[in-house]
Amino acid sequence: MNLRQQVVYRSTSLNVGHLHAADERYGTREALGPHGVMLFFTSDAETEPQGFRLHTAYRLCLSAPESNNLPALLADLNTIAKGNIANAAAGRRLWHPLGPERSMVNGGEMTLPPSATYAGVGVSTLDSAGGSWYQLAQTLRNPSATGYHTSVFDLKGTCYVLLTDGTAIHINRDPHARIGYSGVRSSKPLEASWNPHWSNPHATLTEQGDPATLDVWRQLSSLHDTLTAHLCGKQAQ
Repeated sequence: MNLRQQVVYRSTSLNVGHLHAADERYGTREALGPHGVMLFFTSDAETEPQGFRLHTAYRLCLSAPESNNLPALLADLNTIAKGNIANAAAGRRLWHPLGPERSMVNGGEMTLPPSATYAGVGVSTLDSAGGSWYQLAQTLRNPSATGYHTSVFDLKGTCYVLLTDGTAIHINRDPHARIGYSGVRSSKPLEASWNPHWSNPHATLTEQGDPATLDVWRQLSSLHDTLTAHLCGKQAQ
């Protein structure tokens, strides 16, 4: 399984975990918001068929006004990352988004092997075409007029991903999707067997969608550019 396929699988799994954690903590003082950020790294692994291992760390945000708007949340994280980079440089230190100082994450693999390199950033969101997370969470607790009680297993989710090889991936996770529909769109092939003569309709994925979607791509791209310039630039030295 290549990197893009692994990222799709990991992102989808994390979105499901995000959903279940948000449902369990709904209405508590530790309630989760609808959005989370994922950071991807790879390390050399001779025992793996593909020669590398994928590592994922994430940040699930608590429910709060400042974390409910996804583009604004990404813009804030980008500003914080730039500040952390500058502050560390002023003290002749190297800041890393996994910490230990001013970590951007609160879950996943927060300790990496020495050979690990930054591979990309993604978003897990519980907002979907069916409504916002807060609207959908209410349907889990209030039976419909027909008496049907919606389960957490019925809810959809969405992921956005940008990788350092230039790949953009959008995932519509739909538990009721028809067989054969993956909900995955990628600007580059997910499989090695991809027909090179086939025109990919998603080649300009980050330029497709409604204004809200484009705003997410713009802010995610800015954060990705900041992390790539900092982490990959340092790694190349």
